[in-house]
Order: sequence, then C-alpha cells, then structure tokens
Amino acid sequence: MNRLSQETSPYLLQHAHNPVDWYPWGPEALQKAVSENKPILVSIGYSACHWCHVMEKECFEKAEIASVMNEHFICIKVDREERPDVDAVYMDAVQAMGVRGGWPLNVFLLPDAKPFYGVTYLPPQNWVQLLKSIDNAFENHRDELAGSAEGFVQNMTLSESVKYGLTFEERQYNMYELDTLFEQIKKHFDMQKGGMDRAPKFPMPSIYKFLLRYFDLSQNAEALAQIELSLTRIAVGGIYDHVGGGWTRYSVDEDWFIPHFEKMLYDNGQLLSIYAETYSLTRNELYADRIRQTIEWLKKEMLHTQGGFYSALDADSEGIEGKFYIWTYAELEAILQEDFPWFADLYNISREGNWEHGYNHLHLTNEVAQTAKALGIYDDHFITKYDNAIAKLASKREEKIRPGLDDKILASWNGLVLKGLTDAYRALGDEQIRLLAVDCGRFLLREMTIDGKLKHSYKNGKATITAFLEDYAAVTDGYIGLYQITFEEIWIEQARLLTDYTISNFYDEKEGYFYFTDSEGESLIARKKELFDNVIPASNSIMATNLYILGKILYREDYAAISDRMLSQMHKILTADVQWVTNWAALYCLRTAPTPEIVIVGENADEIRKDLDRFFIPNKVVLGTTGASSLPLLQEKTDKDGKALIYVCFDKTCQLPVGSVEEALIQIGG
Repeated sequence: MNRLSQETSPYLLQHAHNPVDWYPWGPEALQKAVSENKPILVSIGYSACHWCHVMEKECFEKAEIASVMNEHFICIKVDREERPDVDAVYMDAVQAMGVRGGWPLNVFLLPDAKPFYGVTYLPPQNWVQLLKSIDNAFENHRDELAGSAEGFVQNMTLSESVKYGLTFEERQYNMYELDTLFEQIKKHFDMQKGGMDRAPKFPMPSIYKFLLRYFDLSQNAEALAQIELSLTRIAVGGIYDHVGGGWTRYSVDEDWFIPHFEKMLYDNGQLLSIYAETYSLTRNELYADRIRQTIEWLKKEMLHTQGGFYSALDADSEGIEGKFYIWTYAELEAILQEDFPWFADLYNISREGNWEHGYNHLHLTNEVAQTAKALGIYDDHFITKYDNAIAKLASKREEKIRPGLDDKILASWNGLVLKGLTDAYRALGDEQIRLLAVDCGRFLLREMTIDGKLKHSYKNGKATITAFLEDYAAVTDGYIGLYQITFEEIWIEQARLLTDYTISNFYDEKEGYFYFTDSEGESLIARKKELFDNVIPASNSIMATNLYILGKILYREDYAAISDRMLSQMHKILTADVQWVTNWAALYCLRTAPTPEIVIVGENADEIRKDLDRFFIPNKVVLGTTGASSLPLLQEKTDKDGKALIYVCFDKTCQLPVGSVEEALIQIGG
C-alpha cells in the first residue's frame, strides 16, 4: 500500500494498492520534488471516471511501468472533486498547451510546480515512451522546459479583465439584446434531437434555464419548443435510467442513446430544478414523473443517514462500463416472460443487442405511452403492465454487483441538490420533498459549517478542505431557495453570513469578480477566477445571481451593486458567444423586467405560498411570516382578521394587499 491508503477520497483509495509511489497533493510531495530535484507528475481524475479506471489498470497497476514513474518522477494523485482548485490551474495550463482537456489529466511540472507538458489518457506503450521522453528532456533540455513553463504560468496569471477585455459601464438591459442572444444560440441547436448540435451530448441546465427565462419575457415559441424537445429527449433517452431513476453524465452519441454511465450528483440536482420549472410552465406529466423518480433514486442510493448526499456512482461494475444498466436478450426474456414480446418491441430489444457485445440498453425517443400507441401495442392496461415490467427489472437488478459509490459529500454539489429539491417542492407541493430539502440544509449547516466557514468535503464524520467559491455560491443559492419554501429566517440569515464572508475573502475589488479560492486557503501558482458556464454554471455567475436576489430580499444595495458590475463586465463575452455564459444570460433576463417581490403575511402564509408556487414566475422572490419578522420587506405588513394578505411589490414599492393568489397574479402580470 502507498500513502494514498491514509486518504478518505474514494478516488485516491482506488489507487492505494498501485505499485506507483503515489503522494496526495501537499507539502510533503512538493518539498520532496525540490530536495531531490525531480519533475513532478500530477495525475488528476475522479472515482466515477471510466478512462481513469482504464489507465489505472493498463498503466498504474503494472510494476514495470510504476518503476519508471517512481525512478524519475514525484508522482501525485489528485481527486479533482476534492481539489477543484488544483484541477482548474493545471487544466488551464494543459489547454494553453493546445491539448484538449479531460480526465485522467496527467500534467508534468518542474520541481517548483510550474507545468510544462500535459496529456489525458494514453495506452501503456505510449505512456512509457512519454515518461522516458520527459525524463530525457528534464535532464538535457531543462532550460527550454523552464522557458515553456514560465510562459504557461504567465498566461495563467493574466487577469481576466486583460485576457477578455472586460470593462464596466452602466448598461440598460433590454429585450432587443436578449432577442439577439437567442438568435445567436439558436444557431447551435439540434432541432431534431434536442440539445446542442454536437456529440457527445451533455445536459446543459444553464442553457435551459436561460431559455425558460427568455421565453417568460418574450413568449418566443421557438425557445419553448427547444426546451421541450431537449427535456423530453433527455427524459426518455438512454441517458435516463428507466429502471432506477436519475440521469447519467452524458450521451456519447448525438441521439441521447448510449450514455457515459456514471451518475453525478451535480447533474441530477440541477436537472431537478430545470424539470420543475418546466413542469410549472407546461404541466407535462412526464417531467413530474422524472422528478419523482429521480428523488426516489437520490433517497435510495445517494442519501447519507444525516441528510447530505453522496457524490457519484461509477460508470463501471465488474470491470465493464455500464454492466449494471444493460441486459442481454435472454436475461430480459427470462425476467419479463409473457411481457417480453411487447417490451422488446417498445425498446427495440434484439438477440444481437441494440448496443454492443450483445447487450441491450433501454432507450426511447418519445414518451412511453406515445411510443406504444405508435407501435400498436397500447391498450387500456398498458401503463400498469409497463410499471410492473419496470418493477421486475428493478428487482432483478438488485441482484447484480453494484457500481462503486463515491461516498464523499461535497458542499457545492449538495447546494445544487438543495436548490433542486426546493424547486421540485415548489412545482409539485409534495411535503416529503420539503422535508428532504430541510434535512439537507441542516446537514450543511451542522456538519459542513465550522465557525461560520464552509468546508468543501465531508466523509467519515469529518468535514475537511477549505471551501471554494463554488461551495459558498451553491450553498447560498440553496439556502435562498430553502427560505422561500419554509419562511424560516435562519436560512436567509445563513445566506447573508456566507455572502458577507465570500465578499471579504474571495472578492477582487479591482476586477469586480470573485477568486475561486479563499484568501485564507492554500496558495497555488495561480489564483483563478471562474467565469464561463459549463455543465455546472460558473461560480461567479451563481454568486452574481445570489447577490441580486439577496439584494432584493434584504434591501442590500451593496450586494446589488456588485452583481450589476459583474454582469455589466460580461457584456462583451455575452454578445460574442452566449452559449458559454448562459447562466449570466439568465441573470440578464432577471434584470430586463422588474422583479416581483411577493410578501405573504398571516397564519396561512405557507398555504398561500404553496398555491402561488404552482405558477411559472421565474423572476419572483417570495417572503413570508406568520408573525413578526426582522426582514425589511416584511416591516409594517399585517394580515387581515387572521387571514393572510399578499403584498406584491416592485423595487420596494408595494401595491394594495390582496387576499387571493388570483388577485396577486393580476398585480404581478399587470
């Protein structure tokens, strides 16, 4: 066993028995590189990563390859989910080298931790050849490597303002520019299969969030059509687990057919939010069904006993990618028996397999009942038969060897799930969902907040690692959502405290954005800022949105001013190519129309809130109390003879209170 056996990260523990003399990231390894004058190999991955497993099996488990690594390098293993700061710095460097990023990410550094070369997965022969070439270059061409490394470091330390030409000026947010942004992103839509016009296909929640908010303002039918096409295909395609619920990370093809089978908490948390909002708008029961099934999967497979959620399920089981989720013809025939013929028609099951190696994977292109009707196999009992067939498969799957579970709990990803649960509750009104959300919030507050500061990771009863901006941004967002479904002011107070800490310890007043790392955290060769939205929105775009909403709820003009500056400075990037900054574009939508500040006061405030939340009003903030409150918007507002009153306000100016949601909706829309 190597030093990784003392770690808690499931990914690092997977490598604890490698013959490679791995170190975790830290002072011991970095100092050893300096004292022995050796180059450093930093190998970055995560526990659910298929190609990380492949490279471990082919390279890192081989004694003859390990001996080359041990002789010539100080070898460091990094879990990118535990140390996103390290991953971000060296991913940026590798991309500056012209290498397409991905995991495993293998970066070669000089003893002073400056990067000079990097690659992703390589097969054994190529890997050994590269190791020897790097060793030769280090011994014989050190000055050239140092020159390259210095150039990469200078690129990484270049400020975002300079790199992207970001400047601040007062801006008027308007529909003309939003229409232009929509027309720009529309060019990249796949209008036949949903999503964007490329493969592999990833669910991109921030794109759908922007489209929903743009549709709310514009009523542009094209935007809604693309949302519904994308969400329906993601809901019925192979990327969704038809048997157990929940979404896998992405589809390797353009048809949403075969997924990369790992299931990540961050995808499922964000998709809960998107499907909840879209259900509120469309009342499509398929979306509600997927929300319920995914929450059941989260409860069954991802929930810690104390209320937090684990990080991921592996893509592989028994050494085969996706084996837990795929079936042979004979397996399905034996399990389903008399139901097999119609089920095989429904899912295009064949003896040869509809995928590879004789395996079949469950995939549709339309909702189940519609597909059955088109195939002529629908009858009055079809839904019951279908549910029974899925239940049989689920029961049989319990006998299979399960994929590995990454059981660390990350504050950032739990913040995303917390927000997803609050949105799901608002759309469906199921009290069990609210309880789940409250338990998650309490876990984050009780177990991952120490002396008012967040910790990034939790495992084995211990919270560790100084939290990053992604943690503060996502947890604050979750707490804002939790306040608005409970009216418990502890959550808005915690959101305020975290926000104030973030401004004190992460904010760069000169540039107007937040650093990714805490000023009290470990110093790396570069201190990065995350601006671009990806599968997970940029921590700065989440923070800018938090500041705008908290500014409304708490009357904090200083929060609003920071948010406005951040969004204004993104204007050049927004108008250049909006598809990479769609969470910023969603905030632009919030700024284009007045934000309804809805206040509910009275004993039945929660009942009124629940009725109001059924409606699609994505730009609203909701506050409420059954009695006294210290929140500014709730001051001097009362009920009427014990019955709740609703106050609809815009920019702190309130209309006359009304007693029904219907009257409030008229004021909101008027």
